[in-house]
Amino acid sequence: MEYRQLGNTDLQVSLICLGTMTWGQQNTEAEGFEQMDYAFEQGINFIDTAEMYPVPPRPETQGATETIVGNWLKARGLRDKIVLASKVAGRGDNNPGMEHVRGGPRLSAEHIALACEDSLKRLQTDMIDLYQVHWPERATNFFGQLTYRHRETGEIDIRETLEALAKLVEQGKVRYIGLSNETPWGLMEYLRLAREYNLPGVVSVQNPYSLLNRSYEVGLAEMSMREQVGLLAYSPLAFGVLSGKYLNGQRPEGARLSLFERFSRYTNPQAEAATEQYVALAREQGLDPAQMALAFVNQQPFVASNIIGATSMEQLKANIASVELTLSKEQLKAIDELHQRQPFPAP
Repeated sequence: MEYRQLGNTDLQVSLICLGTMTWGQQNTEAEGFEQMDYAFEQGINFIDTAEMYPVPPRPETQGATETIVGNWLKARGLRDKIVLASKVAGRGDNNPGMEHVRGGPRLSAEHIALACEDSLKRLQTDMIDLYQVHWPERATNFFGQLTYRHRETGEIDIRETLEALAKLVEQGKVRYIGLSNETPWGLMEYLRLAREYNLPGVVSVQNPYSLLNRSYEVGLAEMSMREQVGLLAYSPLAFGVLSGKYLNGQRPEGARLSLFERFSRYTNPQAEAATEQYVALAREQGLDPAQMALAFVNQQPFVASNIIGATSMEQLKANIASVELTLSKEQLKAIDELHQRQPFPAP
């Protein structure tokens, strides 16, 4: 396993991060334990979760994923061996179906304090290593939104959010802070406020990044490099689409896109056409399509860690094994040629 520095911190995190959002919905606690056991054996020391998980969010399952992670950490006695990341939910009306979380979550000082306390209890720990804002308070481009329409919606100021996170750091409940589903302006504003008011700086951004969505490269990649704010890439397989298993209208039994209509982000016609080409390229090269897609993400210098998620052990083992694959210059050139033909097939 390769390890990379998380932002400008002293933490070394595994290149593969274990995502958890299916545990408590598609996966049982026993299956979550099996995944964490295997991942740890393979050198993974980084686990990412969130207060809203599992997904899709439902009142009866909210917090179940953190509970499973906490039970495993306690049962295995491995808290000091794991870099533990979680997230506070952003503004509820920016992500439908969140009314069951504090009546509609906000990024106010009160909400952040309550969210962190609840996460600490479920995770059975005194400190979260990386505490992230799951999505912005303001209405902006995230979760697949392409067109920016400026709207003032009475949002809580970023300074209040950052000061609330800083208080958690001061109290020893959080080690470092990060963002998720954020824009270049949002990241720069957090960094500016941290410098101006001597508050903790953001060390990571967890955004989508895959062969079907390379938008991070346009504005945020340079900031990752110059500001030492690493990308935690989520959906590197575009909800499993890049494995090729959904091509030609296939919907395998038990797969995420078969179960939940909510996940339509990577199934538009142009994304399917691009996927066909990437899958064909992988097979021409004698590569597993999913491993090629993950290896592409792994090789980007602005990526601190690549968050993989799996519902089966077979998927998990193959995804983790992507660290053993290094794409050649010729293979990367062929990928870029496909990218130039269809540079933005999915948001």
